[in-house]
Amino acid sequence: MAITNDFLHYPVGPIALKMAVSVGIGMLVGMERKWSHKEAGIRTFAIVALLGMLATIAGQDFIIAAMVGVFLLVIAINARSLMAAESVEITTSAALIANYVLGVLVGLGHIFTPVAGAIIMTMLLAWKTELNKFAGGLLPSEIRSAILLGLIGFVIYPVLPDRYIDPWQLFNPSDAWISIIAIAGIGFVNYVCLRIFSTGGLYLGAIFGGLVNSSATVAEVSSRAETSGMGPKISSLVLLTTIAMFARNLVIATLFSPASITATLMPLVAMSVVAGLMILKDKVTEGKLAANTAALQLDSPISIKKVLWFGLLFIIIQVGGTLLTKLFGSFGLLATGVFGGLVSSASTTAAAATMAMHGKISPALAGSVAIVSSLASAVVNLPIVWRTIKDKAILKKMTIETVIVIAVGLIIVVLDRVFQLSEIVIKHLN
Repeated sequence: MAITNDFLHYPVGPIALKMAVSVGIGMLVGMERKWSHKEAGIRTFAIVALLGMLATIAGQDFIIAAMVGVFLLVIAINARSLMAAESVEITTSAALIANYVLGVLVGLGHIFTPVAGAIIMTMLLAWKTELNKFAGGLLPSEIRSAILLGLIGFVIYPVLPDRYIDPWQLFNPSDAWISIIAIAGIGFVNYVCLRIFSTGGLYLGAIFGGLVNSSATVAEVSSRAETSGMGPKISSLVLLTTIAMFARNLVIATLFSPASITATLMPLVAMSVVAGLMILKDKVTEGKLAANTAALQLDSPISIKKVLWFGLLFIIIQVGGTLLTKLFGSFGLLATGVFGGLVSSASTTAAAATMAMHGKISPALAGSVAIVSSLASAVVNLPIVWRTIKDKAILKKMTIETVIVIAVGLIIVVLDRVFQLSEIVIKHLN
């Protein structure tokens, strides 16, 4: 083994810092193992991390030799456990090896990576009970959804051509697929939030459910409200679901075309204020609603069928919207937004925002399409409630309040398109 020529000439300061960091990260992980009553504790982990740092300074051959030593230590620990009729220390063994690698990184001059790695590793070790509980509660459909999300995002997307493949420049495969990734990713994150937080009752369930799938959520909460005697609360629940759906579409539009927020933010605020006043009037935080703790049960937003449906609808909206815009101007695209929103406001919003990103339409028009498609989706929710709730007085109240909120959004959209308010704001900002 050859020691580097300048081994004895390293400055004291950097070496001392590396020693301190390596010992620190080893002690951090080791303390958690000691608290968990494992054989390898603070001193073992600190020494292993220090070994990795010193081996790096000594030379590459020492790194390999020291790694072999760590493997022998792992074998010895597990052999002792087996001799004592105890379980094999698989997690501790993996942590020791990872700890050695962190020490090597410190020796190479890294600070952030080994420190962050030690913190993350300690968190994973300390949260054993919580992680096991979480993994045990996962459904097969949720696991498949997570795998599918990784497949469409990291395997399929990189190989798709990022260019128009037709002579009329109507279809870009990369654009269509990235919209699928955005919609599916946002939906999956919202679904996780729904699973975690919706046990607080229908109030939170309506919010998180609206971020996932507004129509399915309205069907679920209206059924719950009818069977549990909370029919008078349905109006507030529908309003919450609608505003949550609109907020989701606002995020989608802003991701692809940030300037479109000039056309989406004002209607969102106005509708939210009106809906908030109605919800306050109904006192949704009182009565049986707060006592209901059953979580909403919605299908995971990612499946092969849903992914293909998102993509197909995106292509139809983008191609049809482009052609209608050429024939009828902005009102042609707005009409496309209405019909698209009746099926999927998320795909319609993504298609319009992508067109704005490529300069085919203005960001303000894309924002208006996002609003119109969202309002069309809100209209679809009304028949769902009509089929479930039997009390005509409650239905009348819910319909009137929902229509008022929708009307407020439509009025602002019309004013924006007539007076070109969003375009003026964008020009002023530029």
